[in-house]
Amino acid sequence: MCMPYLLYIIETIVLTILLGFVGIPLAKKYKARQSIRTEGPKSHRAKAGTPTMGGLFMILAAVLVTVCNHFMTETVIWLIILTLGHCLLGFLDDFIKAEKKRNLGLTAKQKFTGQILLALLFCYGVSHALNLPFAIAIPFTKVDISIGWLYYPFIVLVIVGASNAVNLTDGLDGLAAGCCVIAFIAYAIYSLWLGMSDVASFASVMAGCCAGFLFFNYHPAKIFMGDTGSLALGGAIAGIAVVTRSEFLLIFLGLIFVLEALSVILQVASFQLTGKRIFKMSPLHHHFELSGWSEVHVVWFFWFIEAVAAAGTLFLAIRLM
Repeated sequence: MCMPYLLYIIETIVLTILLGFVGIPLAKKYKARQSIRTEGPKSHRAKAGTPTMGGLFMILAAVLVTVCNHFMTETVIWLIILTLGHCLLGFLDDFIKAEKKRNLGLTAKQKFTGQILLALLFCYGVSHALNLPFAIAIPFTKVDISIGWLYYPFIVLVIVGASNAVNLTDGLDGLAAGCCVIAFIAYAIYSLWLGMSDVASFASVMAGCCAGFLFFNYHPAKIFMGDTGSLALGGAIAGIAVVTRSEFLLIFLGLIFVLEALSVILQVASFQLTGKRIFKMSPLHHHFELSGWSEVHVVWFFWFIEAVAAAGTLFLAIRLM
C-alpha cells in the first residue's frame, strides 16, 4: 500500500489506543459490562463483567481521522452515515443489555427494522451520488447483470447480512477485530486498484481502528466492542462492497464472516427440520472450542483462513477482471 494509506492506518491505531485508555475506565465507571449467554461455553462465564461498548471509541477514532485528513467525499460521507447509523443501533442494544443486566437488548424485529432502514437510506444516497447502475457484478469477470428495482432489496440483503455476520463473529477475544483488519486492508487495496482513493482511505482508517482495538481486545480482553462496534464494522464493510460494486466478491473476501453466519443458519434449519444439530454449538468458533481447541488457537486459525481467502480473492480479482 502507498504511504498515505499506511499513515492513515497508523494514525487511527494510535488514536484508538489513546481513546481506549480513556474509554475503558469510563465503561467501568458507568457499569457498561458484558452479560454472558448462559447457553454458551462454560469457559466464557469468567468473562462476565468485562466492559463493553468499546466500539464507541473505535468508531470515534475512525471518524476523527477521516475528518482531519480531508477525504470527505460524498461517497465517504455516505459510508460514515451507514457506519455511524449501525454504531448507534448497536449502542442502543448494548445500553439496554447493560441497563437491564441481561443478554437481550433490542428485539430481533427492532434490530432488523433499524438495519433495513439504514440500508435503504444508504442505497438511495450512494446510487444517486455515484450514479450506480442497478446491476450486480459477477465476481472474477467483467459481466454485469441488470436487476432493475430488485437492486434495492439486494443491497438491503447485503448490508443486513454483513452487519449481522460480523456481529456473530464477535464471540472470541480479538476474533472479529482481527478478521476486520484483514478485510478492510483487502478492500483498501481493491479500492486503490479501482482508482477509488477516497474509499481506499476510508477502508485504511477502518483497518486502523480495528488494529488499535486489538491492543485491548486480544486475549484476555480488557474490553469488548459489543454490538456498538460489530454492527458498525459490518455496515462499513458492506458499504464499501456496495460502492466498489463487489457485493458477491465479499462472499470470498470476507469468508470467515460468511462461514460464521452460515453455521448459524444451518444449525437452526437442521434442528427445526430433523431435531439434530450439525455443530456442537454455533456460531462456528464455538464448535471448535467445544472440540478441544483453545480460544487463542481458534482465533489465530480463523485469522489465517480469512487472510488466505482475502489474499486469494484479491489476486484472482485483479488478474481476471
